[in-house]
Amino acid sequence: MKYLIWIFFIASMGSIIAGFSAPEENNETLIGLGVVGLFIIVFPLFTWYRWKDRDIKDYMLTKENLDKMRDNQKSNKKDKNK
Repeated sequence: MKYLIWIFFIASMGSIIAGFSAPEENNETLIGLGVVGLFIIVFPLFTWYRWKDRDIKDYMLTKENLDKMRDNQKSNKKDKNK
């Protein structure tokens, strides 16, 4: 999956760069295809690939997570005072 994302990323960036150096009749189309490729294909694939094995509850501000953060802050202050 990682290599597929890289291939799409390089293809999109190549399309954008080619659009800046292409003749005037094709440049807007190539730049547009590159941007669409990045935002419709590359970013969602990358986000899914990086978050597929994680639990979203670990990153939400629930009462339990807030209590853990407060406990960690208290223990860090105690460690610094020693």
